[in-house]
Amino acid sequence: MTLSDPFCVDRYRDEFLELMRSGTVDIVFANRHEIKSLYQTASFEEALAAIRKDCKIAAVTRSEKGSVIVRGDETVIIEATAIKELVDTTGAGDLYAAGFLYGYTTGRSLKECGDLGSLAAGLMIQQIGPRPRQNLRREAEQAGLL
Repeated sequence: MTLSDPFCVDRYRDEFLELMRSGTVDIVFANRHEIKSLYQTASFEEALAAIRKDCKIAAVTRSEKGSVIVRGDETVIIEATAIKELVDTTGAGDLYAAGFLYGYTTGRSLKECGDLGSLAAGLMIQQIGPRPRQNLRREAEQAGLL
């Protein structure tokens, strides 16, 4: 499940939390603004501690600071992919999730999942529009991730 945007979180907070806490959702994707909105806190650390308790896996993006993935007591910090120029962030979260889920469904570690997500998002933000122009598999191979 992805939290979508802070407005969506504000509107459906109780429903999102119920889906997470009931175990209906295994993985939650969010950015730093959405997770703070979900837990109604200004503190990223407090929100991260809360989501750690509420779902099996959470992948939280932080723009140029990369992402943080939590599962139980495990915390994995993912570096942002280096880019030449930020052009458009449209689709970056979706591509992060796509890369992460590809890694997850092919049995990779959380670090590898996050690295794949970061690579895909990093490629996306260097172009206009939400569809990658590059062959993501080839890019991942060249980056040593596959």
